[in-house]
Amino acid sequence: MSRLLPHTFAALALVLFAPAHAVEILRWERLPLTVPLVVGHERVIFIERNVRVGVPASAGERLRVQSAGGAIYLRANEPIEPTRLQLQDADTGALILLDVSAEPGDAPLEPVRIVEGTSRATRYGDHDESTARQPTTETARQSTRETPIPVVLTRYAAQTLYAPLRTVESVNGIVRVNLRRDLALDTLLPTLPVRARALAAWRLEDQWVTAIRLTNTSARWVALDPRALQGDFLTATFQHPDLGPAGDAHDTTVVYLVTRGRGLAQSLLPVISPVDASLNLPASNAAGHAQGAGHEE
Repeated sequence: MSRLLPHTFAALALVLFAPAHAVEILRWERLPLTVPLVVGHERVIFIERNVRVGVPASAGERLRVQSAGGAIYLRANEPIEPTRLQLQDADTGALILLDVSAEPGDAPLEPVRIVEGTSRATRYGDHDESTARQPTTETARQSTRETPIPVVLTRYAAQTLYAPLRTVESVNGIVRVNLRRDLALDTLLPTLPVRARALAAWRLEDQWVTAIRLTNTSARWVALDPRALQGDFLTATFQHPDLGPAGDAHDTTVVYLVTRGRGLAQSLLPVISPVDASLNLPASNAAGHAQGAGHEE
């Protein structure tokens, strides 16, 4: 046993005193984060989110970007001047900005871990300890001043579809939901000559917003009135008040429909079957009609 002790202590020393891999911590405070690279060496960024990476065309093939399992892998093939990357959370739409640059060097740089900063902006659904300690009446007054959920959802959907990614305001709690692109929308605006197609949907708490593209199929201008919509909707907002003639640059717009407790598919009116006049005749007339039909045979 005594002969094994020196080897045992030597092995423990190697484990306890071996140099650990350092990880640089960067805090996202809504200011661009600087991430230098070494040409020819890969650098890993841990973000623990499912993100989409926006790379400007100026970086071209000089920068290889891969994303998997909450980590981003960056490798520069040649020197790169400071270039901004956009990381967008696939679930909430929140953005994180990185300013990357690459210079020649021999040793690779340590991995980077991005964590949420301490001074976060106030967002829907955020609650801190100071708010939790406030009296119930004060909390109630604060809740009444909060932006209504339909407004939050509609604004977020419009920004996501029309605004640049860097300007989309992140909202805590909003998630994108699955939506059937082939959803039949014939009953949505039955009195107007428009073609409707579902684009995307998001959810916050018990409310959904669905963005629907409307295209004019007639040769005249069409005024859009929320009262023409058929279905169980909490709110409806048109991106534009009217549609130009078919083929015109203004013949298409988007309507944002907010529903509560269920998605769009369950909020539409059912398709009405064609009316059979014989089914609506009084009983005596219906009998006579049947007898007449029998005599004709």
